[in-house]
Amino acid sequence: MVPLYIGNYLKQILIVMPNINFKIKTEFSSTPGPRYRKEGKWSGEYLREDFIYPIFLKALSDNSKVFIDLDGTAGYGTSFLEEVFGGLLRVNELDYDEIISSLELKSDEEPYLIEDIHEYLLDAKKQNDAVIQ
Repeated sequence: MVPLYIGNYLKQILIVMPNINFKIKTEFSSTPGPRYRKEGKWSGEYLREDFIYPIFLKALSDNSKVFIDLDGTAGYGTSFLEEVFGGLLRVNELDYDEIISSLELKSDEEPYLIEDIHEYLLDAKKQNDAVIQ
């Protein structure tokens, strides 16, 4: 929210920045790999640390949406996707509600991936909540 003075009145306005679009096939790799960098090329850890986490930081500071297109790759391992998305909470300590409110996923080729990713996020939230208690 940004304060805006109109006459003698202070109003809060919400400035929405352009959305951030990220297509994994063209901006990362058409052949996603293992969970961790040490296990091989194009890892989920690499995608999260070098691409997705910085994108989320920018989106959250700019009040933007993050659109991630999962289509066009050779496929995804469950550990790869869990590392990318669950890791945003477990490792990078982003807030679950902020991620959910700013994340839009596209997966026409494998629609079930969207539900899987939401489950990874929810599982990571539950793990974090259990550690806090």
